[in-house]
Amino acid sequence: MERLWSPWRLDYVTGSKADVGCVFCTEQTVPESDSLIVHTGNQCYVILNRFPYNPGHLMVLPNRHVPALADLSPEELHELADLTRLSEAALVNAYRPQGINVGINLGLSAGAGIREHLHVHLVPRWNGDTNFISVVGNTRVLPEDLQQSTARLRPVFADLVKKNTEAGRQLGS
Repeated sequence: MERLWSPWRLDYVTGSKADVGCVFCTEQTVPESDSLIVHTGNQCYVILNRFPYNPGHLMVLPNRHVPALADLSPEELHELADLTRLSEAALVNAYRPQGINVGINLGLSAGAGIREHLHVHLVPRWNGDTNFISVVGNTRVLPEDLQQSTARLRPVFADLVKKNTEAGRQLGS
């Protein structure tokens, strides 16, 4: 018998969530060594999903606690789009996916797990990554833990920002 070890998912699976406020706002106060934030812009940031669908599952969020695109300032909206584009480039560079799902779930009916703080999902995809274990066993196999993903992605983001700055382009600074 093979075992799949994903201890960080227990809280998610059992539904035992402590009332700590907004997990995204709280994450902004965590020391960098413990944080899942892989890149910080001026008004938005990029974070790994604590309960990823696939390795490298990122989210782009405004610093401000707002529920909808309509609540963003023009500057926040522009940086959200810029960091989504930067995240796509970082995922391609770090993971070489064969595709990427990009999406925003606004509201409970649309599938938003955390409705109060807008976030854009980027999920790297590979041919065959949706296999029988996800469908039949309601289980995901993740070959990389979150600390490894953080260590892999932070330097990629820094390098991409540096290259774009040197080329005279402002991209997710």
